[in-house]
Amino acid sequence: MASRKLIKLLVFELLEFTAFCVPTLVIMEQFAVAYSTTRHPPDKTRYWLIVSCSIAYVASVSLLIWVPVKVLLYKKRHLYQKIKGWRPVLMMCIVLTTLPSFSFSIAVTEVQKNINGSTDVLPDMLPDLPVSLVLTCLIVVDIIEKLRIYPLRGRQKSNEDRHIHTTNLQQIRTVTCEVKQNEENPTRPQPANRTHLSRPLGGATGNSSPELEGPQDPTFEWGILRTLSQQDVRAEIFLGSFPLWADTIEMVRVAGHPRVYKSGWVYVVYIFSYISLLRMIFTPRNPLLNSFAILLQDLPFIFVRLSLIIGLGTITPVLGLFKNVLVTLSYVYFNFLTRFRMFSTFERSF
Repeated sequence: MASRKLIKLLVFELLEFTAFCVPTLVIMEQFAVAYSTTRHPPDKTRYWLIVSCSIAYVASVSLLIWVPVKVLLYKKRHLYQKIKGWRPVLMMCIVLTTLPSFSFSIAVTEVQKNINGSTDVLPDMLPDLPVSLVLTCLIVVDIIEKLRIYPLRGRQKSNEDRHIHTTNLQQIRTVTCEVKQNEENPTRPQPANRTHLSRPLGGATGNSSPELEGPQDPTFEWGILRTLSQQDVRAEIFLGSFPLWADTIEMVRVAGHPRVYKSGWVYVVYIFSYISLLRMIFTPRNPLLNSFAILLQDLPFIFVRLSLIIGLGTITPVLGLFKNVLVTLSYVYFNFLTRFRMFSTFERSF
């Protein structure tokens, strides 16, 4: 058992350390290539100087920050338990890896424009590897941090499975109690059916309305449908991680459009894309996560995407703008406006 835990720990730490180091090395190497090829003939001295500086940077932050923090969190478990609401590993990756990676991605185009004095020498499209590599490494670290608390062997029920199992047990207990009461008091008259009423949240109006229920979720006890309906929390971690990053991925990819990276819009796109990544520092169940997701991602993306569409055309999907607007308005309405009297009246069902 101890050997399995040790192997799991080593694999996870190796993957996280690789995701921490590789993006900076790759992007700074591309910057060295772009800077050296602007000279005729290409200057290999400048190339190796930049590459050596990148290696020195990665080695220094790894030895001075990454390794000490990892060792401290592993040795002093009580310190790790006192950290509430945020994740140190994601913070180190976003600050020490993503920030220099985005900076040198912009520097690749700026160096070429400043040396040659024109944007005509730039390629029609920027390579997708740097952006995809940076975000993929962040997603890998995010998945590992969520998966670390679960074993890799055996089956783990998801929250929905636990909820369904608990609900079924409660229903069985309720029916059993009713049967026992009926057996003890066979002549006792049965009460009339009552309509379940829901209490108004916040107590703004005092009016009650019948509880509305949507379609019931089916449960399968046998056969192939039971096999297909099984849900494991570890698989849900992988399934839910990529959609969580989709909006930022789409925004960063917009920076590869020639009308964006050949102009000053590339600064705006990268800056607000980086700001949107700061929300991932918070733990997945932090009560402040939704608020910071609106403030750091959806609200700024509304203005960025609207400005890009007005200034450069539909180079960013209109669906993304609609998503940001809808998410922001719904969050503000249901969390704040419904507290006022004019928005707190409950609907009645007829």
